[in-house]
Amino acid sequence: MKKHLIITILILITFIFQSCIISQKPNVSFFDDPSYNYGTARFTSINVPMFLAKPIVKKSLRSEPDNEELIKLIKKVSEVKVMTIENSNVEMVSDFAKYLKNEQYEEWMTVKKETETVNFQAKQKGDEIRKLMISISSGSELVLVNISGKFTADDISRLINYSEKNDLYKKVLH
Repeated sequence: MKKHLIITILILITFIFQSCIISQKPNVSFFDDPSYNYGTARFTSINVPMFLAKPIVKKSLRSEPDNEELIKLIKKVSEVKVMTIENSNVEMVSDFAKYLKNEQYEEWMTVKKETETVNFQAKQKGDEIRKLMISISSGSELVLVNISGKFTADDISRLINYSEKNDLYKKVLH
């Protein structure tokens, strides 16, 4: 009986942590098209398991003052996918932008800083934002952060204001 319990627990743990696996396959549907010529592009995908990430992020944010707004926003996140693409090209980025437009994503903001471009696009249902795609391109490298949840425009505005106020750009990328 004890042996069956241990095996069941190991199988359950394996199943739970399976979503943590880093993959060389794309996790954004545009990049799943086998007929598209991706050339020498190399993909790295990470599916962030929210049941593990939320408590860690909240604990980290609580250690610093003035993070309550950000903690409230994190509670609204249901899924985060991150994908990096090395050796992308201008045509691929352009085709991806067209794909997002066809999928009813609306461009919210583009920020250009030196050689990097950060683009925020949102997919809405009424006044509620269901998906937020953040793309960061620099030369031949592209990073996509796909966030699912139930947000409002005010939530996104608070996030942008928070990041500017606390200079998150430097904390994350440097």
